[in-house]
Amino acid sequence: MLIPHKTLIVVADGAHARFFRNIGQEIQLAAEGELRPGHHRDGGPAGVRPKDSSPRETDEAIFSKQMAKELLRRAESGDFNSLVLMADPQTLGEMRPLLHKEVQTRVIAEFAKDLTKASIADIQKALH
Repeated sequence: MLIPHKTLIVVADGAHARFFRNIGQEIQLAAEGELRPGHHRDGGPAGVRPKDSSPRETDEAIFSKQMAKELLRRAESGDFNSLVLMADPQTLGEMRPLLHKEVQTRVIAEFAKDLTKASIADIQKALH
């Protein structure tokens, strides 16, 4: 797969995300920071937690919402023209409908894999 130069790559799970940038013409990633959950009262769902949902599921939903907001902020500031999302299937499924159209139009690939603890070399291999 061809990942354009300067593409933003997000590697996430339900608890945190790592950001990378493709700095080469081939896939060559450079770490660009992390996003950890913010204050949960600032982004949580309205109302009462459903009886069959765990606090962890609620926290993951809040984090997906915060991730979508961060990606929109970055897109509007011109931080990226193309985006690759790499997350476990549940997180990817939660994030997808929360992404603003401004972000959705820049997504060039999605990978349903949890590589948040993987090395840069392993993430690069997964992108090939």
